[in-house]
Amino acid sequence: MKITEALKQEIIRIVDERIREAHVTKEDFSELKNIVKELAKAQKNSEVRLTRLEKAVEELAQAQKRTEQRVEELAQAQKRTEQRVEELAQAQKRTEECLRKLIEEHRETRRQLGGLSGTVGYYLEDRALKSLPSLLKERYGITLTSRPIRRFLEDKRGRPLEVNIYAEGRKDGKEIYVIGESKAQLSKNDIRDFLMKKIGSLSLKKEIFPLVVTYMIQDPKVEDYAKEQGVALFYSYDLEL
Repeated sequence: MKITEALKQEIIRIVDERIREAHVTKEDFSELKNIVKELAKAQKNSEVRLTRLEKAVEELAQAQKRTEQRVEELAQAQKRTEQRVEELAQAQKRTEECLRKLIEEHRETRRQLGGLSGTVGYYLEDRALKSLPSLLKERYGITLTSRPIRRFLEDKRGRPLEVNIYAEGRKDGKEIYVIGESKAQLSKNDIRDFLMKKIGSLSLKKEIFPLVVTYMIQDPKVEDYAKEQGVALFYSYDLEL
C-alpha cells in the first residue's frame, strides 16, 4: 500500500495526539502522586496532632486524678480538723466544768474560812471584853464607866456601823469612848482601815481611844506604826482565858 502524503500527515497527527494524551496522563499521574504525598503528609501531621492530643488528654486525666486526690486529702484534713476542733471544744467544756467546781470549792472554802475567822474573831473579842477594864486601867490609866460590849453605832451619814469593842470611860478627868477592833493577824492596812473606815466614820462628840487586839503580827514594824498612829495594841496572851 502506498502511503500518500495525506495519509502520512494523518498518521503524524494521530501519533502526536496519542503522545499528547500520554504526556497528559503522566502529568496527571505525577500530580496524583503529589496529592497522595500531601495526603500522606497531612495524615502524618494529623496522626502527630492526634498523638499530641491524646497525650494532652492523658496529662489532663492525670492532673484531674491528682486534683481529685488532693481534694480527697483536703477533705480528710478538714475532717481531722473538725474532729480536733470537737475534741478541743469537749476539752474546753471539761476545763470550764473543772473551773466551775474549783470556783465553787473556793467559794465554799472562803465561806468556811470566813466562818472560822468570825469564830476566832468573836473568841478574841470575848476575851478582850473581859480583860480590857483591868488592862486599860493598868497601862493607860483609863477607868471604864460602862461594860465593854459589841454594838452598832451611827456613822456620819446616819448609817449603822458595827464596832467590835465599845465602852465609855474616863482618862485624866475627861470622858472618852473606847473603840476597838480584833484581828487574827494584824497588818498596817488593818490599822489604816480601822482608823479611816471605823474611827474616821463615827460621829461622836467625845474623844476616842482606839485599840486593837490580835493573835500575832508578822511584820515587826506594825507595832511601831500602831504607836505612831496612837492605837493601843494588845496581844491575845495579854487577855484572860
